[in-house]
Amino acid sequence: MGTREGPVPDPALDLLARYDEALPHVHGYLLARCGDRTLAEDLTAEVFLAAVVAVRRPGAAAPTVPWLIGVARHKLADHWRRREREERGLRLVEHATDDHDDPWDETVDAIRARTVLAGLGPHHRAALTLRYVDGLPVRDVADHLGRTVHATEALLVRARAAFRRSYREEGQS
Repeated sequence: MGTREGPVPDPALDLLARYDEALPHVHGYLLARCGDRTLAEDLTAEVFLAAVVAVRRPGAAAPTVPWLIGVARHKLADHWRRREREERGLRLVEHATDDHDDPWDETVDAIRARTVLAGLGPHHRAALTLRYVDGLPVRDVADHLGRTVHATEALLVRARAAFRRSYREEGQS
């Protein structure tokens, strides 16, 4: 008969052991980027909840402060995307009640813009989405794309030119 092993320790205990060390780094990272203490606290909680789920996956590596900062970066980007969608919805409602504008014109333009964006190369689409749809500053776009700020600025110039060119062509179809 085989030997029976004891209970497997919860991998989240490694995270708990690093919590006191990591908390000020994660919270500071988020606070510096969003400028809102309450939001930074909420996002910090989301980071550690997501980290618990992640470290419990089979084969997951032990959590480190840089890894947690990466999770924080994604949580903040998710927040910005949610906020942009909410604001966009409010703008659409506001415009829909304006008798001077035809809401269909705006809808057609949005559909055309999405079609053009979808047709761009992945690097152009990612840069434009992070910068203009998600509203991230160029420095954060650079961080997400793993590029320097100057390389990202150049990429955005090329991406905007490609978008304008395709948008005009789409309008002539």
